[in-house]
Amino acid sequence: MSEQISINKNENLVEITHLKKWFPVQQNFLDQILAGHVDFVRAVDDVSFTIKRGEAFGLAGESGSGKTTIGRLAIGLEKPTAGKVMFDGIDLSSLESEELRKLRRRMQVIFQDPMASLNPRMCLGDSIAHGLKIHYPEKIAEHRDITLSIMEKVGLTPPHFFFTKYPHQISGGQRQRVVIARALITNPDLILADEPIAMADVSVRALLLDLMVQLKNELNLTYLFITHDLATAKYICDRIGILYLGRLAEMGDLREVYGHALHPYTQALMAAVPVPNPHERRTQVMPAGEIPNPINPPSGCRFHPRCPVAQEICSKDEPELRALRPGHWVACHYAEKFL
Repeated sequence: MSEQISINKNENLVEITHLKKWFPVQQNFLDQILAGHVDFVRAVDDVSFTIKRGEAFGLAGESGSGKTTIGRLAIGLEKPTAGKVMFDGIDLSSLESEELRKLRRRMQVIFQDPMASLNPRMCLGDSIAHGLKIHYPEKIAEHRDITLSIMEKVGLTPPHFFFTKYPHQISGGQRQRVVIARALITNPDLILADEPIAMADVSVRALLLDLMVQLKNELNLTYLFITHDLATAKYICDRIGILYLGRLAEMGDLREVYGHALHPYTQALMAAVPVPNPHERRTQVMPAGEIPNPINPPSGCRFHPRCPVAQEICSKDEPELRALRPGHWVACHYAEKFL
């Protein structure tokens, strides 16, 4: 897998190799003794991909597929159970806490819920400038001017008016612009955007996506864009990986994956995207049931209990991610049927 997708390492900002993250299930002492073993939630289970400098790489899948956990691992907020995360050639797991703290100025997060991530007792200007106070205390005289400049760049105009406001005094779309500004304040290389428009009104989502694309081009940003909405990913991503129960089901260039989906799970996600035409009916059958328990995932292909084309081999042998078209990898025993 790593040999198949390797490219010039100088082009890669993030390299994730055979990444695993298993969380132990909390049990009391007596239950552990009686069970004789410790159960684990296999949130991420052997995932590999790279993110090039200046690109937007998307991770899509149902809730519980491991998207957010991969995002947290990618910026060092979680330690991997196995595997490696390289950021600009640096192994994050090898860094001491102080070294990692200094590196975090180059990795910032746009959170899903701005009301939950903003301090209600801190004015917007101070919230945005907080990263400068942590990472660039020696430039304190410039903090206000830098903050006003970035507020204007994200559309919080006039910036002096918004600087002294509090989160409850502005709209949802404006709050999302605040968390975007806060992520940009340290001039990062990588932005982890975790469902960044999910809490915004439908009427302003397109405006926020336009803003993110504009900022990416102006500032040469690299995005790890996490979403469950394939329509949103289509708007902003250059490449995309489809996750199912902690493993990649399909990965490739966005146009390639959207135009030639080869995994039944990806096809189901694509068919679930609403079409603005009341006369068009879906003909594809949606997968039955829900995503299985990650504590005890199915054997073989993890999608096989819900897959419409599954055969006996699917329940026994786990498919490897393999290239079937240029820039397009898929983990399915019968993907050739859809070529």
